[in-house]
Amino acid sequence: MKPSPVIICLLFLITCFLEIHAQTKLSDQHNQISPLTTAFVYPERIVWKEGNVMHDEYLLRKGNGQANLHNPHTVILKNDQDHSKSSVLLDFGKEMNASLDIITGMWGGNNLPKSVRIRFGESVSEAMSEIGVKGATNDHALRDFTMQVPWLGRNRSGESGFRFVRIDFLEPHAELHLREVRAVATYRDVPYLGSFKSSDERLNKIWEVGAYTVHVNMQDYLWDGIKRDRLVWVGDLHPEVATVNAVFGFNDVVPKSLDLAKESTPLPSWMSGHSSYSMWWIILHYDWYMNHGNKAYLAEQQDYLQGLVKQIIGKVVDGTEQMDGARFLDWPSSEDSIAVHAGLQALTIKSLENASFLFEVLNDRSSKKLCDETVAEMRKKVPAHNNSKQAAALLSLVGLMDANTAYTDVLAVGGAKNFSTFYGYYMLEAMAKAGKYQEAMDIISTYWGAMLDLGATTFWEDFNMDWLPNAARIDELVPEGKTDIHADFGAYCYLGLRHSLAHGWASGPTAWMSSHILGIQVAEPGGKVYTVKPHLGDLTWAEGTFPTPYGLIHVKHVMENGRVKSVIKAPKEVKIIQ
Repeated sequence: MKPSPVIICLLFLITCFLEIHAQTKLSDQHNQISPLTTAFVYPERIVWKEGNVMHDEYLLRKGNGQANLHNPHTVILKNDQDHSKSSVLLDFGKEMNASLDIITGMWGGNNLPKSVRIRFGESVSEAMSEIGVKGATNDHALRDFTMQVPWLGRNRSGESGFRFVRIDFLEPHAELHLREVRAVATYRDVPYLGSFKSSDERLNKIWEVGAYTVHVNMQDYLWDGIKRDRLVWVGDLHPEVATVNAVFGFNDVVPKSLDLAKESTPLPSWMSGHSSYSMWWIILHYDWYMNHGNKAYLAEQQDYLQGLVKQIIGKVVDGTEQMDGARFLDWPSSEDSIAVHAGLQALTIKSLENASFLFEVLNDRSSKKLCDETVAEMRKKVPAHNNSKQAAALLSLVGLMDANTAYTDVLAVGGAKNFSTFYGYYMLEAMAKAGKYQEAMDIISTYWGAMLDLGATTFWEDFNMDWLPNAARIDELVPEGKTDIHADFGAYCYLGLRHSLAHGWASGPTAWMSSHILGIQVAEPGGKVYTVKPHLGDLTWAEGTFPTPYGLIHVKHVMENGRVKSVIKAPKEVKIIQ
């Protein structure tokens, strides 16, 4: 019996549906879902304008991103002469990783697209700059470019790190009608689980800005900077991951970035070309395991860790490091070979001690023995620090230099002078080891606080106290007779306007305040045991939260009659040691 035409037709339709469904599923297997989300951010302030710009106040209105035939709030940029150019400079209120949406209205004459020049800036002066002048650049992300915008439509730029945007209308004898200009910020929509509040509002703000600086760099990977370099630099990750642990808890951006560093660095190469950065990779895995206790993930690193440790040990001769590749701690210390050697000696010890611990967890006795024997030999050699705060901090932290001597002879000299945004974290840690908590808080307030005083909403790639005299704020046009803190300073790879003003390695005070003022530190692997030992210094109170794999630790410390009284709440799975 033959099937009826209706049945044949149904079978055919079902077959087509199954084929289409299979193709769709196959296509899905090749797609990736982004961990990022977007938010529309509107300008908060018109910083400057030039030429014929009418109704610019409408740029500060929040819109809906939709072109519309009804345009009661149109901003008009009109170029009347051959050489005239109408321009406007917008302040979006805070640094972000973002693109720019331009939504247009209807201009007369014709409906052809119009050309505009866009300049992003982390400072006002950068947004007003010319490429090639005082370090202004398009490296890594275009921040100075020409784009066309359609008649009665929308166009979106690529991304960069910025707070300020200058728009120049380029076409002569023409009008540009703008309905909206908005930033499209890209970020990970994750809660701030950790928190910090105290009787010192300046410290509170610094904690928040450090947390935000890392947050904006938590993109597909954990970057060092959102304007430049937008890359995974493994050494830079260490302060950033300390902040991630204190503020966000577990986030897959960390293992994803550590894995990228491993996968893109086959041995015997050094990560990022730096022997120290490969050592930081080991230290990061130690910290990550202590906080999150994922033994299966740690086991995935074992083969590479074994090879890397043998490579490091192979560069130690008679107890002295002789690392090749780029010999680097941070930029301000990079020309001091004596300090760099001292720092590398300390980092080698630290990384091998951490590797020894990890090998014990992995039950790899032979690798652990190699680490322990090498460290024992290295501890017999104490290098000179050359009065470098970077070197003294690292030597102190691994016990090659007395903590009080390191503080008195080196770290305390000149106060915040010769601090750096990256290694400042380790200087603060060394001060804590010497019991100089109030002095460390004073440095945080002076050094990192100075960036806030200059208008920063994120912390910078580097900062020098010598730049402060007569410096203008980054959120204003530089007044005559003032120095430009962004364009006139910087060095090495961050000369002038190339300087990143949103660099995750500068977030150290956030992690430090959670660890030492709130006093919360992980004590055993997996985030099951924490010590809570607050140090308030001159503060009258401090309170906050710290994320663990089992929930939040809540603490409140109050100074009463010269002693700290604490109230601590923790998840039932977490043991607290006071």
